[in-house]
Amino acid sequence: MARVLLDTPVPHLDREFDYLVPPALDARAVPGSRVTVRFGGREMTGWLVARVAQPSTGAQLTALSAVPTAIPPLTEEVLAAARAVAARQAGVVTDVLRSAVPVRVAGVEREFLAAADTGPVTDHPVSEDAASDTPGAATARTAPTVWESLEGGTAFVASAVAGDAVRAAAVVPSRLGEWDEAAALASLAGVVADAGGGVLLLVPDHRDLDRLSAALAAELGPEGFVRIGSEDGNTPRYRAHLSLVTGRVRVAAGTRAAAWAPVPDLRLVVLWDDADDAYAEPRAPYFHAREAVLERARQEGAAVLCAGPSRSVPVQRLVESGWLLEMSALRPARREAGPRVVASADSWEAARDPFARRARLPHAAWEAARRALTGPAPGPVLVQVARAGFIPAVVCDRCRTPARCRACAGPLAFRDRAAAARGELACRWCGTRERGFRCTECGAAGVRAGARGVDRTAEELGRAFPRVPVHSSSADHRLGAVGDGPALVVATVGAEPRAEGGYAAALLLDGDVQLQREGLDVPAQVLSRWLAAAALVRPAHQGGVVVVTAEHEAVVGALVRRDPQGFAGRLLAERRELRLPPAWRIAEVVGTAAAVAEYLALVEAARRERRAAAGDAGVPAPALPPLPWIGPVPDSADETRHRALLLFPYAAAAETAVVLRAARAAASARREQPPVRLRLDPPGVL
Repeated sequence: MARVLLDTPVPHLDREFDYLVPPALDARAVPGSRVTVRFGGREMTGWLVARVAQPSTGAQLTALSAVPTAIPPLTEEVLAAARAVAARQAGVVTDVLRSAVPVRVAGVEREFLAAADTGPVTDHPVSEDAASDTPGAATARTAPTVWESLEGGTAFVASAVAGDAVRAAAVVPSRLGEWDEAAALASLAGVVADAGGGVLLLVPDHRDLDRLSAALAAELGPEGFVRIGSEDGNTPRYRAHLSLVTGRVRVAAGTRAAAWAPVPDLRLVVLWDDADDAYAEPRAPYFHAREAVLERARQEGAAVLCAGPSRSVPVQRLVESGWLLEMSALRPARREAGPRVVASADSWEAARDPFARRARLPHAAWEAARRALTGPAPGPVLVQVARAGFIPAVVCDRCRTPARCRACAGPLAFRDRAAAARGELACRWCGTRERGFRCTECGAAGVRAGARGVDRTAEELGRAFPRVPVHSSSADHRLGAVGDGPALVVATVGAEPRAEGGYAAALLLDGDVQLQREGLDVPAQVLSRWLAAAALVRPAHQGGVVVVTAEHEAVVGALVRRDPQGFAGRLLAERRELRLPPAWRIAEVVGTAAAVAEYLALVEAARRERRAAAGDAGVPAPALPPLPWIGPVPDSADETRHRALLLFPYAAAAETAVVLRAARAAASARREQPPVRLRLDPPGVL
């Protein structure tokens, strides 16, 4: 007899169903297999999660229709972690499994079966000498010296190699030289793999993964690890998945898609730069890769390292709770590796340049760029800007009112240099060209730039520094790397290419524009991007300098001091006092007004049912005060929908998630209203 989870997003079907196993499928029907079953009069796919002797119900059972997988792709460890994450997010288990297990490719299974010594693989074996089969394993490896520059780093490496479940968070001052994360992580993975342990390395995007893969190939050989990225096709992803399931490989590196990689004998998990938005899963149940890998490490007893050039507030909460140990760079290492940071808005610079507060490129920034380009050790200069495009926003030349499209009220812009020369405005939202613009406030026809994008900035800097090559990098056209020669590299936030020997200087422009965005997490996000750019700059003793033009004292001060831990700690203290995430958890419900109202009522009904079930028989349970929902109110993004928010402490998180999940299942079974969207701890919700 088999217990099956149906592969469906329907909440009220998120439970196990019993099916008979016909004799012809008995050998293949093992836990972890994909199966095909009849349910509700139609064929459905599902996951066989257990074999049992007795059914859980007295209903008449039907038999499994098919077991298409010869190699079960779902491991017991991944299933357990998926259940925990689904419970935490009040979601459906198979929604998590859809992210955890790639699409089956029958041809890849045949490759593995042909290479197997005997018949189909029916469990998840790991060869005892798998580590010795890894290319390069014959040579003893040692951890890179960079770990000696981290407080407790040497002890952490020794504990991870020994299989101890040590957990730590580290902030690194640079990404150059010995601090190059790709080389350091590849070497650490090799040390742990040599000891017979499995390693899972996560990085934010494919550019980081390309560098990490190259370092792992040099350290372990091209067959000594697998790469898992969302950009990869189904065939390479499934091949990598089965390589881990069958124990051929013990090391996996990837982006968010690799958070569920079934690494055998998982001994070390490294999450690089967890503050990056790319780690947030955009599909239900909207989990963060950090929560997935931390849950896996907790269940499998693996060591954890959350590292990067900045410190996220959620990780700081784990550090202050004692769940993660602080393992950051020692002060001498920070001074040796980090660049000098200059704030153009401080009192000293303001006295030297009275117009610095009004200039987009203050004298301090211009002078730093000039010295970096023409000084004794010339090199490239990184210029970080907030906006893509040419002139992404214009305002009235007389009254400074933002220019808006008459068709959709979107922002008007000059798309490129030619459009600006012709005076051809176009809406950034609907693309409508604006002819004969007149300001809605004063009637003037003239416009001026309200913001400058990466292309316009590159053009202006090219005129300021003639005969210096100018490169631009943005989401539409990303540069991977630039050379060591003098050049201006203008990049939007997050699209900064690496310089081979590090940048001679970095100019962080438009900081105040970034900080003016609405959102609880904006200051932490801006500091994270600044620190990421600063980590690409040469050390101060080599002339490296970073100039920031923003005026926000707290964020700029944290950058100047290179103290992301202290900044995250202060933010966390404020959130704790105000009962805001991540000090508290938050749930968001979005749907039609009637659907949200029904859901909130079902939540209260679920709470009453659980209270009654937990009480003494025959004794009426005391009335429960309703949960303190905020709203529902019309959603600012779509006024046809309503939104309600609930803030709740971690002490009540498990119970609250249970009732939120139960109410979602009840609403799904009733089918009286359209389904609501339920998200727990979503980024950017406040």
